[in-house]
Amino acid sequence: MTLTPGAASARGGRHPTTTRAHLSRVALQLFIERGFDETTVDDIAHAAGIGRRTLFRYFPSKNDLPWGDFEAGLQDMRTFLAALPEDLPLVDALFAAIVDFNRFPAEEIPYHRKRMELLLNVPALVAHSTLRYAAWREVIADFAAARLGVEADALEPRSIGWIFLGVSLSAYEQWLQREDADLVPLLESALAVLRTMFDAGPDAGPGSGPAAGAGPAAGPGSGVR
Repeated sequence: MTLTPGAASARGGRHPTTTRAHLSRVALQLFIERGFDETTVDDIAHAAGIGRRTLFRYFPSKNDLPWGDFEAGLQDMRTFLAALPEDLPLVDALFAAIVDFNRFPAEEIPYHRKRMELLLNVPALVAHSTLRYAAWREVIADFAAARLGVEADALEPRSIGWIFLGVSLSAYEQWLQREDADLVPLLESALAVLRTMFDAGPDAGPGSGPAAGAGPAAGPGSGVR
């Protein structure tokens, strides 16, 4: 699928098809063609057929554009987690949510790959990503805290958020290194490494965690996305 930003209307004012997703896609295509640092906000607004002020009503900064409607994705993840059976083990619930969060239609995969290459390699975006990762971890921590019966800022849920974020990013790094790789199987394999650790039991040595099937009393690392 090819997007040609220059084909958008150049007239001022709001473009009739303007959405956060559309603007993110226009910006992403320009970043790919010209480079992130070389692309200005005015370039993006012009390509999308809107004014600079209109663009800033959708995205606070250029750094936010590659993320698309990330907030909506996080809300979808909260909704997904809330709908899961309460007797589903914490680790299983978080595994399912993380895989679901990272599923994309086939036609979106090439753009998502380019997006992640930017987010993980452009210095300005890497720094900005800390805010987005914190919001992602918060979703995980809130769910884990509710299952564990502790506050969301307690050590256990916070640790769970960091662990699952690290595992997810490791899968993305592998995915970006191989053009023929599938993201979801890589995520499942990375998460399976955690499951092996959780299932190992307390006598398995350093780094082993509680059983994956543990209920609310499960400790840190019992689930993440």
